[in-house]
Amino acid sequence: MSETFYVVPEAQHNALVEAAYKKRGYSGQEAAAAARFCAEATRHGIRTHNAIKALHLDHLFGSGAGGCKPKAKIEKVKTRFRGAQVWNANRKLGQATGYAAIETAIKLADRYGVGMVSVDNAFHYLWGGGYVMEAARRGYIAYTNCTAALSEVVPFGGKYPTLGTNPHSWGFPTAAAIGYPIVIDWATSVVAMGRVQQLAREGKQLPPNAAVDENGTPTTDPTKAKYLLPFGGHKGYGLSLMNELIAGFIGGSLPTLRNRWDKVGDDKGTCCFFFQVWHPDAMNAGAFAKGRNQSENVKAVIGDILGHGNDACMLPGQPEAQAAARSASNGGLLFSEAEINAFNEVAAEIRQPKWEIPTLKVAV
Repeated sequence: MSETFYVVPEAQHNALVEAAYKKRGYSGQEAAAAARFCAEATRHGIRTHNAIKALHLDHLFGSGAGGCKPKAKIEKVKTRFRGAQVWNANRKLGQATGYAAIETAIKLADRYGVGMVSVDNAFHYLWGGGYVMEAARRGYIAYTNCTAALSEVVPFGGKYPTLGTNPHSWGFPTAAAIGYPIVIDWATSVVAMGRVQQLAREGKQLPPNAAVDENGTPTTDPTKAKYLLPFGGHKGYGLSLMNELIAGFIGGSLPTLRNRWDKVGDDKGTCCFFFQVWHPDAMNAGAFAKGRNQSENVKAVIGDILGHGNDACMLPGQPEAQAAARSASNGGLLFSEAEINAFNEVAAEIRQPKWEIPTLKVAV
C-alpha cells in the first residue's frame, strides 16, 4: 500500500519555516531563502533535505552551536582570475549562500563562458541538486560539491569515519529535449544520513551494507546506524575524497573536526562549497551530424541511450520531475503524517499555529 500524503499550501509552509528561522535570529532575506529552498526540495520529492532536516541541522551545528551566524555577510577574497570568485561566507546560512553562489557563477558564465565560485567558512547548503537544477532550468550546465556537516563515512578499507557524505550534483539543460533538466545528485555514501533519519521517522529499514552500528557491525536498523559506508567501495570513496581535497585547496577544515565545536580549538570547523557553471555555447564545436544543432544533438544522444530496448530506463532528474508534477497537480507541498507531526513540533516551539491533518487535502 502506498504512503498517504497530505497537501500543505506552499505559502503556509513558507510562513512557518520563515518564522522558525527568524526566531533563531536570521534576517528576513535569509529566512525567505531557507523557506524557498526547503519548498523546492519538498516539491521535487527530496524528503531527506526538507525543512525538518534543515532546522534540525541548524539546531545541532548551526545557530544553536555557533557553526552558523545569522545575518553574517559574505566577504569576497581577492583573486587574479576574472572567471572565478572566492568567498569567505563567515558562516552565513548555507541556503542563502548557495543561492548567491549559483547566481554569481551564472553571471560569470554569461561573460566568460565558465564561472567558478569557491566558498570557505560555509554552513551546509543541504540539497546540492536544487542549485544546479535552478541553473539547468535557465539553460546552463552546472556542478557543485560540498563537504558534509560531519565526518560520518568510513573510508574504503578503514574502520573509523573520516569522510563526509560529500555529495556531487550536476545539472544539464535538457528541458527542450525531454521536458525537464537532467539532474545527477548523489551522496558518496550508500545513503545520506538524512535518509537514515527519514527511514527511522517512517519506521522503515536501511538497505544492506549501507551503515554500521557503534561497534562497526553492519546494520539495517536506522535507529542503530552510527556510521555510513561509501557506495561502490573504492569508487565512492574516491569521489568522497575528491570533495575533501577540493575543500582542502579552498581552505577547508580537517574532516574529523568539522562542526565538532568542542574539539576545534584553534583549528577550523567549517564546510566548503564549490560551484561551477558553464554556458553551452562555450563548448559548442559545431560539427554535429546530419545538420543537427546543439539541442537537437543532445536529444539524439539521449534517444540513443534510451533506445535499443532501453526505453524503460529512468533518467536522473526524472523522479524529481514526476514529484514536481504531482505537487503541482495537487496544488501544494506533500507531506506524510510523520512529517506533519515533526512540523507541528516546530510550530509549538515557536508558538505558531499547527497544521491540523483533518483540514488538509489528501494527495492523489
